[in-house]
Amino acid sequence: MNTEIHPSALVDPGAELGEGVQIGPFCVIGANVKIGDRTRLLSHVIISGNVNLGVECVLHPFVVIGEPPQDVKFAGGDVKLIVGDRNVLREHATMHRGTENAKGVTRVGSDNFFMVGAHVAHDCTVGDHVVFANNATLGGDSSVDDYVVMGGLSALHQQCRIGKYAFIGGCAPVTGDVIPYGMVDNLGSLAGLNLVGLKRRGFARDVIHDLRTAYRLVFTNKDPFSERVEDAARLFEAREEVMDIVRFIRAPALRPLCLPERR
Repeated sequence: MNTEIHPSALVDPGAELGEGVQIGPFCVIGANVKIGDRTRLLSHVIISGNVNLGVECVLHPFVVIGEPPQDVKFAGGDVKLIVGDRNVLREHATMHRGTENAKGVTRVGSDNFFMVGAHVAHDCTVGDHVVFANNATLGGDSSVDDYVVMGGLSALHQQCRIGKYAFIGGCAPVTGDVIPYGMVDNLGSLAGLNLVGLKRRGFARDVIHDLRTAYRLVFTNKDPFSERVEDAARLFEAREEVMDIVRFIRAPALRPLCLPERR
């Protein structure tokens, strides 16, 4: 398959384009950009800086990726943006490169859907099969694991973590780490488990039952929190999904946990 470049597009000779790449009208591609096979840039797409874009991605009009990080301390350097395969970026979605003060690279996985205006900030890590609804935003140096759904206008504080299969409600201001399989309400508080998402993804009933039991033990019991976590680890040591939550809580973190609202 031949690469197709519209006459109005500006492609630096230093860019590397895979087989079957299509670059539409008024796109601008920088010198250090690598684009994988069969990726399509529909029109008015800008890719600059040190960017590696995977295969079979689709970038809609006015997507901008690879621009410098929005960090007042950034003074240049060999920083990167790496984007995996089969990602769809809708209009005005943005992704920035990393900073030398953090990871040095912003890394996005594969099979993700970024809706209009979604933003991935510098040094973020995004997993696979993630959905960002319109204008969902990540603060710098944060991470989002596989199969997470971020609702429209939701915002994640810098250096926060979201565990796999979590659901973030629309307009939610998330200022703490969200456990795997958790659900955050529109006010930014943990509001139980993402039960609808788990059922849709085919989790077995006994798995969901154990997750719910462990959740109640950890987040609604009145014993000291550390004791609750250890109790869950002891009671459900053979249930990998519960241990995902335990390991997430035990892991080193820069932000506090996102917790249920106190009533």
